[in-house]
Amino acid sequence: MSKRRLDPRERLYADALRRLKDAGLRPTRQRLALSKLLFDGGDRHVTVEELHRDVTGQGIKVSLTTIYNTLNQFTDSGLLREVVVAPGRSYFDTNVEDHHHFFYEDDGALQDIPGDQIALATLPAAPADAEVARVDVIVRLRRANENNSQ
Repeated sequence: MSKRRLDPRERLYADALRRLKDAGLRPTRQRLALSKLLFDGGDRHVTVEELHRDVTGQGIKVSLTTIYNTLNQFTDSGLLREVVVAPGRSYFDTNVEDHHHFFYEDDGALQDIPGDQIALATLPAAPADAEVARVDVIVRLRRANENNSQ
């Protein structure tokens, strides 16, 4: 018995389709498009607004609300990790492995720090009714400029 050949459009979305199915998410048109944008270019950090700009730039009509809801669904299913850098300011990270971040306060850039480059000597004990799920370290930076080096 031979395998069914995928048409070019199916091949284009094959990785996105597999990723969504593995996460237990129904592969809707919007989820497939957003998954392809998020995961086909390597690790990245995006805001809802940046992703909306990327998707509309490709001629795909998706509302900000749909993008926000989809990013939250991807986060809940383990495909993304939300990085909150300030109240009301979140990035969604395609790298869900153990790692931390540099955050450049002056321009909003976020950069990965490998998990093994930060060591914590101790953590406070979690309350009796809770357990530590993850530790996120955000090192806040300002870009050095000639005026600051005098």
